[in-house]
Amino acid sequence: MKNRKIVQRSALLTLIAAVLTAGTAFILSGSASAGTTLGASAAERGRYFGTAVAASKLGDSVYVSILNREFNMVTAENEMKWDATEPSQNNFTYANGDRIANQARGNGSRIRGHALTWHNQQPTWAQNMSGSALRSAMVNHITNVATHYRGQIFSWDVVNEAFADGTGGGRRDSNLQRTGNDWIEVAFRTARAADPGAKLCYNDYNTDGVNPKSTAIFNMVQDFKNRGVPIDCVGFQSHLTNSVPGDYQANLQRFANLGVDVQITELDISGANQAAVYGTVTRACLAVARCNGITVWGIRDSDSWRTGQNPLLFDNSGNKKAAYNTTLSALNTGPTLSPSPPSSQSPSPSVSPSSPPPGGSCTTTLRDGTRWADRFNTEITVSGAANWTVVVALTPPQRFSSAWNATASVSGNLVTLRFNGNGNVFGITTLASGNFTRPQVRSCTAT
Repeated sequence: MKNRKIVQRSALLTLIAAVLTAGTAFILSGSASAGTTLGASAAERGRYFGTAVAASKLGDSVYVSILNREFNMVTAENEMKWDATEPSQNNFTYANGDRIANQARGNGSRIRGHALTWHNQQPTWAQNMSGSALRSAMVNHITNVATHYRGQIFSWDVVNEAFADGTGGGRRDSNLQRTGNDWIEVAFRTARAADPGAKLCYNDYNTDGVNPKSTAIFNMVQDFKNRGVPIDCVGFQSHLTNSVPGDYQANLQRFANLGVDVQITELDISGANQAAVYGTVTRACLAVARCNGITVWGIRDSDSWRTGQNPLLFDNSGNKKAAYNTTLSALNTGPTLSPSPPSSQSPSPSVSPSSPPPGGSCTTTLRDGTRWADRFNTEITVSGAANWTVVVALTPPQRFSSAWNATASVSGNLVTLRFNGNGNVFGITTLASGNFTRPQVRSCTAT
């Protein structure tokens, strides 16, 4: 998570990566054919490829053209942080965050929420609070912001950078930490109550490989999973220079083995080996079934917080760099997710023990969602099964665009949607091609 005010973080250039549950499939909408853009190629592999976006740059035609063409996931760079959304206590402002969210939806892209709590970029009034007053303010902030964006966010960075650097592997000293060691748990429980459908992530930097900091986070996640604290994913910022730790992929996998998704959340890479390292990071994500996808922290080098280091995939003029080509090549040659994750990586159980036996039937309820000029959403609720497979039929010339809270595969006009551990309410986005007929459910099977 980059701070627009604090640039001393350039010394920290490191990170880790991660991205998709063997659960949610993304297909880039738009006119680009699959495999020719980052988002389209990632979607073919069951992942996303996203970028951080600044509202102030949405008037830049080159910036927006690349954004709409290449990416199918969007993260607000600063516009959803505490200082931006609650500048004075209990006075919430969402204009810039909404502008980014609306732009993303209009392009058929998903949204990562960034970030509900962080020791930096707090409004002045929160910086001056402590103890129970700050704890109450934190809970109120999470509740209001997550509720405002309820149903719009794929995953939230609920807590950002709460662990200290160095060899100790302990918590960072901050005003939030001083409210009590349970503050992270409280933040996650509050976010779950406010937006039950969003994946809830912990996000940090300098956690690329197995080291004291990443191990401390690992231990926290393991404890949370054992005690039923609602954590769904871990974000690895991956601010790298010239190389990536040799145990990068293994580190992602050990977190995935805990039953959480991993996401590479703020990738940027400087140095002479930039192109090769981008390829290595991309292949590492594709090799981990629960790596949801990759987000780069900006579009052009001129948009980066790492001034003068040219760490992104497009140069200042918006031209594709060698790193773009190696990234796209890695995406196009990488493995595609299997329909369901290996049992060792199955999602944390939210399934009732009374689910019907394999092959049993279930029922569905459909509800119309948001409609745009060229596409529309359909929400589907399954009853009578805790683990299910639903097949829906589109009406030609409609085309499938994306799915949420389910793993999707497409064959002709049939879309097969499988349970991925995120509950029984899911949905799809359909490219209308002039036909806004609601998809028809062909079958619902308990599995």
